Order: sequence, then structure tokens, then C-alpha cells
Amino acid sequence: MKNRKFKCLIFIVLMALLSSCMNDDALRDFHRLVVRHDEKAVFIVNEGNFMYGNASLTFYNPKSGEVQNDIFYNTNALPLGDVAYSMQIRDSLAYIVVNNSGKIYIMNVNNFRYVGKITGFTSPRHILFLNSHKAYVSDLYARSISIIDPETRQITGKIDIDDHTHDFNRHSSEQMIRFGDFVFTNSWSYDNKILIIDSRTDRLVDSITVAKQPNSMALDKNNKLWVLSDGGFQGSKYGRAMAALTRIDANSRKVEKVFLFADSLASPNGLTMNPALDSLYFLYNSWAGGKIARAGLYVMAVNDLQLPGEPVISQNNRMFYALGIDPSSGHIYLSDAIDFVQRGKVLIYSQRSVLLDSLRAGIIPSAFCFR
Repeated sequence: MKNRKFKCLIFIVLMALLSSCMNDDALRDFHRLVVRHDEKAVFIVNEGNFMYGNASLTFYNPKSGEVQNDIFYNTNALPLGDVAYSMQIRDSLAYIVVNNSGKIYIMNVNNFRYVGKITGFTSPRHILFLNSHKAYVSDLYARSISIIDPETRQITGKIDIDDHTHDFNRHSSEQMIRFGDFVFTNSWSYDNKILIIDSRTDRLVDSITVAKQPNSMALDKNNKLWVLSDGGFQGSKYGRAMAALTRIDANSRKVEKVFLFADSLASPNGLTMNPALDSLYFLYNSWAGGKIARAGLYVMAVNDLQLPGEPVISQNNRMFYALGIDPSSGHIYLSDAIDFVQRGKVLIYSQRSVLLDSLRAGIIPSAFCFR
């Protein structure tokens, strides 16, 4: 009996070693999920737990209410990786940025099948397509933006964004917004800058100072760039400041207005726009969805002269973590991370904040991609 248990133990250890050495390019003939979806869809990127490799992707059909979890793994027998952060669709391909795994997986959005990958990143965050042969990939730690060719799936260059003067000014890059020939990116980690890249020369050409730790941006119908800053971490060497919403004229690159949040514990995030580009939406809570007074989803018209005082959807006992606005319907997608361990929840509201549907996604739903 003991010998049998010992043999079983050896078998388990060998299987674990084999799986850990498996080349993720060597996909097995494994298609448990065989689908064909070419209609309107919402993809929910679930980041999973840091260092656990349990990121996943959820499919939601807003017309039928159909939900399919773990679509990447269940189609390809391939784990998505460690901390899936964002996703963009170009033509029929989805580019899923997997932050801590340092790669971008490419998936066919109609049948969820693996198409390829791009590697060589340090800590990638977002991808911005400029044309069929050039895209930018932002990075939390690399101090540079990678230039890739989507056709060859190779890194073709780097844009140095480090000013090399001080540790706190060693810029990172996050979200990217294109405005004519220029790209704005927010340097969030221990920084207070919006960096401006000339896409013709692939060079850093300017920067704008905003409140500490700009975490998200949006461009409105009047060509005003809005920047939401969380104010930094309590007790960090960089210091903590009041969270703020900043309005910048994208043409002149001048700061026009700074709206300061009153609660020193507030860490608002997730700034986005409605389809008409005349209203701002953002989440108002504390770090990682923590509780503060009047936490929830806030809406502010671009012509308002002050910050809104009450949420349109209260957080209550939930843990709001991510926000997305459907660019066609204007429907509001809110994720509830719950306890950051179990599968999170996604709540779908109308533009008038009426609950339309809800679903269970993966662990920590953190981004929405609309097709």
C-alpha cells in the first residue's frame, strides 16, 4: 500500500514538472469550446491574482444574455497567464495584454482561437494601433514605450520616456490617447506627468504636469483632455496629495481647470466618456475599491463648473473595481471584485442607471472591450 502511494506521488510530481516545462506555443489538439460568434459582444478581461497565473477572459452577448467564462483556455487549452490587464480589437483579432507575463496574446474574436503572441515586454499595460504596421505598447516598469509591427508580431523599436534625472521622474506609461499626430500617455506610478509622443518620429516631445498619479484619461467632443489623478499612496516616499480631475486643452497643451476632491482618502479611477463625448464617468472610492463616504459611480457633464456631489450608482456593500461604457448603446458596465478571491460580478446598467443584467465573470474583472 505504501509503495502504491509512493508511485502515485512520483507520478503527480512528474506530471507537475512536465506541465511547468510545457511550451505554450505547442498547443494541444484541444477544442472543448467550438463556437462562431460574429455579432455584437462584450469581452471582460479578468486579471486574476498576482503571481497565480489565473487570468481569464469572459464573453457576454448583450442581446441574448449569453455568458461564457474562461473562453481562452476552454478553446485553446492554454492558460491566459498572470494578470491580464487590457484588450483591444483590430479587424477580427483581439490583442490581450498580459501584464505580469510580459506578453500579448492574439485571439480570433469570432471563434476565440489562439492566433499568435508578441513577447519581449517588461510589464505591458495597453496597446494603441497607429496603422497596420505600427502600434505602441505602454509599460509600467520599462521606462519606454515599445513599437510593434502587428503584421510581423515583433517589437521594432523603443521610445525612451525616461528623463534620467531622478528616481521619482523615471516615467512609466499607461493609457494612450491619439490626437492627430501625437499620442498622450499618463505616467501613473510615482509621477505627475502626461507625456506627449510625436508618432511621426516616435519621440517624446513634451509633457504636462498634473496632480499626483494620473491613472486614467479621456478626450471629449471639444478636444479637451481630462485626466483623473488618485493622489498617490498613503505613506509612500512620493507622498500623498489630494485626488484631482484636470482639464487640458489638447491643442495648446495648457491646463485649463483643476477640480480637487474634498475627501483626502478618495482615490477615484476609471475615467471614461459616454458615446456623445459630453459626459465623464468615473469610479469614486478608495484604493482597490475601498469604502469611503458616498462611494460609487459618478457622472459629470464636460461643461460643469464643479465636481458632482452624489453618485448615480452607489457602491454600498460592493467593491467597484472597473468601469466601461458601451460606445454604441451607452450602457454602463461595472465590475464588483467582491473579495478579490472568488469570481467577480459584472453589473450592466442603462444610461439612466437602471439595472439591466448581471453576471459572474472571472477573478477580478478589470477591463471591458466592446465589439
